[in-house]
Amino acid sequence: MTEIPFVVSPQWLSEHLDDPQIVIVDCRFSLADTELGRLQYQTSNIPGAHYLDLNRDLSSPAAKHGGRHPLPNPVELAQKLAAIGINSQETLVVAYDDSRFAFASRLWWLLRYLGHDKVALLDGGWKSWVSAGYSVTDALPIPKPGKFLPEVRSHFVIDIDTVKGRSYLPEVVLVDSRESDRYRGEREPIDPIAGHIPSAVNYPWQDVTDEVGRVLPVTEQKRRWSSLENAQEIIVYCGSGVTACVNLLSLEIAGIHTGKLYAGSWSDWCSYS
Repeated sequence: MTEIPFVVSPQWLSEHLDDPQIVIVDCRFSLADTELGRLQYQTSNIPGAHYLDLNRDLSSPAAKHGGRHPLPNPVELAQKLAAIGINSQETLVVAYDDSRFAFASRLWWLLRYLGHDKVALLDGGWKSWVSAGYSVTDALPIPKPGKFLPEVRSHFVIDIDTVKGRSYLPEVVLVDSRESDRYRGEREPIDPIAGHIPSAVNYPWQDVTDEVGRVLPVTEQKRRWSSLENAQEIIVYCGSGVTACVNLLSLEIAGIHTGKLYAGSWSDWCSYS
């Protein structure tokens, strides 16, 4: 594999389960039941898969400001990645969830943020793997530690002050990744205040995949972002910086490399209100 794909098929992964240069990561998670994903993993997973938890591994503890899922400490995350056998610049990481990339894309983005581009998502996630009839197990792998040295790409991230200072510039577009009714302020199931950041346009993250979680074709991704392709900077946010990563994935698939993450997202923005 000379060029790293954004997604791999269940068939491809099934044919590479024994490849020592591949590490599979289960990212299943539920915002409503934060222990569910780990329990699902322990009950049944793709053979050889390790588990990384959104709250414990892929985020830092929440504080008054900074959003509900602050970015993890790079050094601590690097240690966790090394502990499950990921070697910087060498290992191909294949991540999956059962939520249309909602959580696996967070790991995809974090790895690239730490300078590791060899990462792909399992197209269709857990459900596609199971429906295709490939093997599952309740066995947990014995880690073979690797060496992961983070090379943080700080320009991938935008903070609230930068959003305030740049979001109204004509060459900058601010993208809200939440469902349209949350964007419009008609519904807010999680954060204390409804609405969106002024000047933001709405591109719901669910539109990146079909109803079963398979990524839409490149032509569809390009069409989706066609009106923004000339923007010098696209700042993407969601509720807490997690599902925004699905849109950042979509931008990359479309060949647009100007996307940046407002990590604190709406939960950070409204914490100052």
